[in-house]
Amino acid sequence: MARQDVKDEVIYLRSAGVDLGKRFLLACVRVPSLKRTGNWSLETERFATTRSEIERLRSWLVERGVEIVVMEATSDYWRAVYYALQPHLNLALVNPAHLKGIRGRKTDPSDAAFLARAGASGLVMGSFVPQRHIRELRDLTRRRTEIVRAAGSEAQRLEKELEDTGMKLSSVLTDLVGLSGRLILEALVAGERDPERLADLAVGKARAKIPALAEALEGDFTEHHVFMVRHYLDEISRLNDTVKVFDARIATLLERYETDLMNLDTVPGIGRLAAEIVIAETGGEMAQFASAHHLASWIGVCPGQNESAGVSRSGRTRPGNRSIKRVLGVAAMAAIRNRNSYLAVFYRRLAARRGSQRALVAVMHKIAIAIWHVLHDHVPYHELGADHFAKRDPERAMRRMTKEANSLGLTIRFDPIVEPVTA
Repeated sequence: MARQDVKDEVIYLRSAGVDLGKRFLLACVRVPSLKRTGNWSLETERFATTRSEIERLRSWLVERGVEIVVMEATSDYWRAVYYALQPHLNLALVNPAHLKGIRGRKTDPSDAAFLARAGASGLVMGSFVPQRHIRELRDLTRRRTEIVRAAGSEAQRLEKELEDTGMKLSSVLTDLVGLSGRLILEALVAGERDPERLADLAVGKARAKIPALAEALEGDFTEHHVFMVRHYLDEISRLNDTVKVFDARIATLLERYETDLMNLDTVPGIGRLAAEIVIAETGGEMAQFASAHHLASWIGVCPGQNESAGVSRSGRTRPGNRSIKRVLGVAAMAAIRNRNSYLAVFYRRLAARRGSQRALVAVMHKIAIAIWHVLHDHVPYHELGADHFAKRDPERAMRRMTKEANSLGLTIRFDPIVEPVTA
């Protein structure tokens, strides 16, 4: 029997907490005490994580009239339990980090009881769990990303193998496994050793590098290197073919989001693959995010809050959604390369004061805001232009130009442009 006297803070009279593990779980139901008004009784039960035991857990919770069930997102163990209980109960999947700082003594029963009390008092917020077709799409896009990274790792191993031969092919060709690189490597495996003939296999823009290629292809390419290079090339080809299979499957599931994908493609730095990942991670609908800043916070690209005794300290960004954060990082680096864009000007202004890393995160935040508006309003991205800040505050722009001119020993005067009068 456990008691709590905080009656006014209770939102749910009947709540439950579930502490998850790989082989078993502990469920604790918190209900009003029948013996004394204002007190609460706890009932704890242990269940295995098999399907039949999860069904028994569901019946056990329904019989006790539980209004909310709180569970932590522990590894992937929550999935089977959550999906089985979701159609029948009000669930709140909680980020463990949100509860980490308010715990006391830790045991499995006390964890379950703590989750039940936290759920009854409304101290926790449920995480976003997308619908089934979006979860399947997430699995596909995340696995595709892993395969692409695996192919990149194989290409790096291939480059290391070529270093053992003394050949410096990667110093001349940007993409070692591109068309020119492939033709040269296939010829090496087939037995060709003449650097001039190998260099002449280059195609496209790489033909301008034929002299450099001939010099870089001088080395000792042995039978061992033939075997290893053949292995790496076959492995890269296999992984690339697998990526194509995933691309086709993902494209089929994303047919209903074609308009949103085209709109996302207009956001600076966001291409087709990045747009597919954004749809897969967010679900394509912004109803679960109250505002653009909620989306940025969920992704983890907004500054943290760290204030004590009235003093605000630097706050780090939260972990957030790693898949979208990785995409936004690449998108931000691509966006700031266009020097005549709003994001590039914003980056340069902020980097001068706060440093390049903080400025890059700020650009990621701007892109997240744009993504929310594009998906919420179903419209393309609107480019503000490089002169946005000057138009927003002309006097500040004039002061800056005057200050720069004075530093050079010059003076300037600003006169309005007089439009010519037409007859």
